[in-house]
Amino acid sequence: MNLWFRLIWALLRACRLPAISPGDVIERELRVWPNDLDINGHMNNGRYLTLIDLMLIEYFVRSGFAKVMWKAKWRPMSGGAVITHRKALKLGQKYKLRFSLAGADVSWNYMHFEFIRADGVISAAGYMKGAAVGRQGLVPNALSYAAMGISFQLHPLPQAVQHWMDAEQAVMSKRP
Repeated sequence: MNLWFRLIWALLRACRLPAISPGDVIERELRVWPNDLDINGHMNNGRYLTLIDLMLIEYFVRSGFAKVMWKAKWRPMSGGAVITHRKALKLGQKYKLRFSLAGADVSWNYMHFEFIRADGVISAAGYMKGAAVGRQGLVPNALSYAAMGISFQLHPLPQAVQHWMDAEQAVMSKRP
């Protein structure tokens, strides 16, 4: 995380916004700043994922999960992301970042995100997966949701996420 001011702003902002429930959609209106740019003059592909991290923090704080993790001494962990870029975001351009829970399995939560330009065109979209980690490893979602007072139910994974997980398994499998 190299955006310290944005991190602090995200935390302060999240504390002032209304609480949400898992599954709610959150949005932020943002602008492309000079430090977001790459040598081609548009938002750097790595910056997209950094901004997703900031949205995840907001989601954790507003849903109450950050407080649960703090008390249980769990820490958040990203397990990967898949993103597709279609239309560039240029210096000074406004855009909306939309973020929501797309599905969950025993330990992982899969978040969908979209970067939407002011003209309504999707600049980039994708999924990221995250989980809570404790001393024993990944914290089962049944336990983490229960700690928030919510009954956990498996959320079917979108077909795109299932394809991503299949590809991930092939990439991570040991080859002779």
